[in-house]
Amino acid sequence: MPEGEPEIVDATRRTRLASERTYLAWWRSGLTALAVSVGFGKIVPGVADVTKWPYEVAGVGFALIGTVFFAYGAHRQRSLDRALDRGEFAKPDDRVMLALALAGVVLGLLALALVFVSG
Repeated sequence: MPEGEPEIVDATRRTRLASERTYLAWWRSGLTALAVSVGFGKIVPGVADVTKWPYEVAGVGFALIGTVFFAYGAHRQRSLDRALDRGEFAKPDDRVMLALALAGVVLGLLALALVFVSG
């Protein structure tokens, strides 16, 4: 076995495990967004005296972003695995990252507005 090869194998193993943890983080984020969607879209309008539709819109928005987390996380995992097989790195799509950031900001501002309007 050539000198240094065990370190390369170990580094590859660590990189793949880190990739797996990142994939699981996409899932946790997706599940959290779905839980928030139920809270905003169903629970709050059911227990508070508020106009339902704005909360339902927020709930749908959080459900959509949660679904995107699942889909893009799976896509990202596959891209990283293929890149690692080639000994490369797969950079995330800047457009997707920007879209997710903007969606998060919009949903955060909507949540903030709903909290202050109904408070």
